[in-house]
Amino acid sequence: MRPDLVAKYRHQRVPRYTSYPASPHFTDAVTADTYRQWLRETDPGSSLSLYLHLPFCKSMCWYCGCHTSVVRHEDPIWSYLAALSTELRSVAALLPDGPVVRHVHFGGGTPTLLPVQGFRALMAELRTRFRIAPDAEIAIEIDPRTLSADMVEALADVGVTRASLGVQSFDPDVQAAINRIQPFGMTENAVTSLRAAGIQGINLDLIYGLPRQSVASCVETVRQAISLNPDRLSIFGYAHMPGFKAHQNRIDIETLPDADERVAQLRAMEMAVMALGYDRIGMDHFARPDDAIAIAAEQGTLRRNFQGYTTDESDMLLAFGASAIGKLPQGYVANILALPAYLKAIEADGLATARGYRMSLDDKLRATVIEALMCRFDVDLAKVAAAFDTTQEAIMPDARALADLAGDGVAHLHGTRLVVPDAARPLVRSVAALFDRHLDPDGGRHSKAI
Repeated sequence: MRPDLVAKYRHQRVPRYTSYPASPHFTDAVTADTYRQWLRETDPGSSLSLYLHLPFCKSMCWYCGCHTSVVRHEDPIWSYLAALSTELRSVAALLPDGPVVRHVHFGGGTPTLLPVQGFRALMAELRTRFRIAPDAEIAIEIDPRTLSADMVEALADVGVTRASLGVQSFDPDVQAAINRIQPFGMTENAVTSLRAAGIQGINLDLIYGLPRQSVASCVETVRQAISLNPDRLSIFGYAHMPGFKAHQNRIDIETLPDADERVAQLRAMEMAVMALGYDRIGMDHFARPDDAIAIAAEQGTLRRNFQGYTTDESDMLLAFGASAIGKLPQGYVANILALPAYLKAIEADGLATARGYRMSLDDKLRATVIEALMCRFDVDLAKVAAAFDTTQEAIMPDARALADLAGDGVAHLHGTRLVVPDAARPLVRSVAALFDRHLDPDGGRHSKAI
């Protein structure tokens, strides 16, 4: 990316657009009663995706932006699992007969930190309460540092098909700076064990922009990661927002790379991954050409949700656990964030909805445009408008802002098609922001564009 573009956009803050509107715009106008009504209105022919948030870790990684907490013993985990079971029963009872689950995702935190018998019971509860398709993808996030042989066996037994392993960086100096010591051999052993158990879908998550990170160490991390032969990799940029995550204050900001270095790291990692035979998927994922997500990208069916890029085309995402966010045709629902308050709400009411967002037709239109840009870097505005029985003019962004991006070579309007060139892909969120009616450019609630 040109240095002048880095200088111009380095301080812009924009959402990651895993949803539109972004979660800071949710309000308490959406309540548990709202959620109940939305669930009752579910089409029996709907397909479902389930997300379960497990907010526990053995130690805190200082770069982490997730909603999680450190636990020293199992009692809080068992209490949480009991609440999850209640929430699952409450939601399932409100749905009509018929909907089929196509995807299940366990996120965290560290889902594999659960007691093995607790995880087995949780999966059994899911299969009891919901119709899970025989070919459903069941995915789980894993911290290789805490993965036991018993848990690997349990994952295979309950039908897990995909494992996403957190790596971030294999550089020992970087690992020390983020409080995550994870030698390469530890990750290699986890991958080998998972494959031996029959779990063939392997994702590795990498991060650039971390403290003490360099272009050379980023490329070496890619080389080591690819040696494990994963199906998919993700390469995310570290978002330093200590105002939202106090533990990030443990990171010495003097050791963080500047915007120019971050761009250089990202570009070097992208080139290294693609040189080793992987296709670029969206703005931060990579996959082997024969992988389902690469095929979806090629066919134009790639989707984006709270877990990032996905092949999941389900009509609804039902989310369970503290801080979990779901999406229904009517809008978004978000659970209480704080763990004690979540447990109390579930005990009292069976649901823990704290806020959400009821989507208007205009919101759905703009969400479609933004998702197309994020997934394909190309959207036919007239075609999308026609699908919503309106005109292209109704969704055209501010002419001056669009002209500014076009002048920078970041986006071009060709007739009715808005296109983000390959060289400008790192700035696709800035292009998507043109269509965001809710964005407060001075709010500071989002990560930097670069």
